[in-house]
Amino acid sequence: MRLLSVGPPGAERPAALDDQDVARDLSAIVTVIDGDLLGDPGRLATIRDAIASGRLPVVPDGVRIGPPTARPGKIVGVGLNYEDHAEEAGAEIPDEPVVFLKPSTSIVGPYDAIELPPGSTTTDYEVELGVVIGRRLSRCRDPRTALAAVGGYLTVDDVSERSRIAAGPTWAKGKCADTFTPVGPWLVPPDTVGDPQALDLELWVDGERRQRGTTARMVLDVGGILAFLSTLMTLEPGDLVLTGTPGGVAALRPEPRPFLREGHVVEAEVSGLGRQRTRVVAVEETEVRV
Repeated sequence: MRLLSVGPPGAERPAALDDQDVARDLSAIVTVIDGDLLGDPGRLATIRDAIASGRLPVVPDGVRIGPPTARPGKIVGVGLNYEDHAEEAGAEIPDEPVVFLKPSTSIVGPYDAIELPPGSTTTDYEVELGVVIGRRLSRCRDPRTALAAVGGYLTVDDVSERSRIAAGPTWAKGKCADTFTPVGPWLVPPDTVGDPQALDLELWVDGERRQRGTTARMVLDVGGILAFLSTLMTLEPGDLVLTGTPGGVAALRPEPRPFLREGHVVEAEVSGLGRQRTRVVAVEETEVRV
């Protein structure tokens, strides 16, 4: 099962792809794809049956694809969680995961634009496996138990402004900008994904492959990440966890480092979770949004 949302920003409605990759409107049976839905096996079974029936309305061509799940209460990121990324950074693998928070306002859809912060020269890409929480998780030290709290997986580009990260004292300054978390195109439940430690990740900029990795090279696996995070904070249904990026980011390539520029097209994909395609745009120094 592959869940998605369709419609203009702020007015998306739930949908799903059938076995023929046709988008079907789910709004007659569910109002939103969120953590509570993902943690309810009965409601998910109802959706599966409805998709299989072939009677759901077809989503018209050309309709915008939005973020596949409702805006999360929080986004929790993990850094230096791939062996090859730590190696290229010349960093030792930390004893504990590097943890940072991103605001939910950074979320955009899989084909929306990435907006460069005014004056940016060091905006970077990071393809990641995203984990959406389906059940409340708190103070859990058992990775297997923690893994059972997963509601679904999706492709994420954890866009980062490196100069703001380098300026410190927190990573969040370089992670928090609007549009810095493109997600989707689909959200896929765990029973469809199978082993989350056997997924391939790739990212391209203007057709050039910049990143290629596998979740098998994570330092801490998905269950271990969730268990550790749950000792720091309660993870609630709908929360989004970013599990780290493999090697190949622009900041760690030879000079001139290929950071993102206006007009670049970024494609990010995790196997089985779909490929997103975002265009990089510049924004004005001051902009009031209503």
